[in-house]
Amino acid sequence: MKTTIAAVLSLAFLAACSSKENGADAYGNFESTEVIVSAEATGRLLRFDVEEGQVLAENTVVGGIDSTQLHLRKAQLGANIKAVKSRVPEVNPQLAVIRQQIATQQKEKARIENLLKANAATPKQLDDINGAIALLEKQYSSTASTLNTQVTGLSTETQPLEFQVEQVKDQLAQTRVLNPVNGTVLVKYVETGEVVNYGKPLYKLADLRTMYLRAYIGGDQLSAVKTGQQVNVGIDQPDGSVKQLKGEISWISPEAEFTPKTVQTRDERVRQVYALKVRVQNDGSLKIGMPGEMRITK
Repeated sequence: MKTTIAAVLSLAFLAACSSKENGADAYGNFESTEVIVSAEATGRLLRFDVEEGQVLAENTVVGGIDSTQLHLRKAQLGANIKAVKSRVPEVNPQLAVIRQQIATQQKEKARIENLLKANAATPKQLDDINGAIALLEKQYSSTASTLNTQVTGLSTETQPLEFQVEQVKDQLAQTRVLNPVNGTVLVKYVETGEVVNYGKPLYKLADLRTMYLRAYIGGDQLSAVKTGQQVNVGIDQPDGSVKQLKGEISWISPEAEFTPKTVQTRDERVRQVYALKVRVQNDGSLKIGMPGEMRITK
């Protein structure tokens, strides 16, 4: 009888040890970095090549919003700029006329100076020609100043219009639905032909190649983990076994919190724990929301 009791106690002790050795250090669920892509323009969605489960590459154009009004606005601004520039005076031709007049008077001055030396002209004639040249030079300076002021003013008038053109170009670029990151489409919110507003969600995607196990550990385990640490991650298999994957701790919460209601028993939910994330390369077996466990490698 004593031998039988001893055997039962021995088996119970071994089972407890085995259970402790097989127990995980933390439990949690898998998640991924999800991105919601929203409309950056307002109008009818003319094209939308997105389906749930589709894998999209970064910077792929997946849709287009009606841009007719923006193209008309751009054409109108272009016409306004052209009309303003048509009023810009031609500076060189107008100044060339005055320069030619000054050159002619300079030649006449040289002729009078020669005549004056031969006593064939009077000093008054020389004074008159010098006055005429001085007057033309003042006229030249005044005309040049006026023309430059007009050119500068019209250039200032076109500058705001050119800024508006650049703004419209940016708005036209935003009518293209551009996929921002590599990922798999999780949810599709709209269909082709719908009218969308700026900021309206179009679809949600996530890069499922890398998954994160969000798990929770107690304060007594905190000293045993650090970011960058390699750990083992386990997921349940249909045959009851546990599939092991390699993972790396990418984040540890600096603050304690109560255990989430979805984790463990009712008594354990009132414990203070620390959240952490384990980065795992997905071999195709990991899904969002799937439960998993973490084991700290020794």
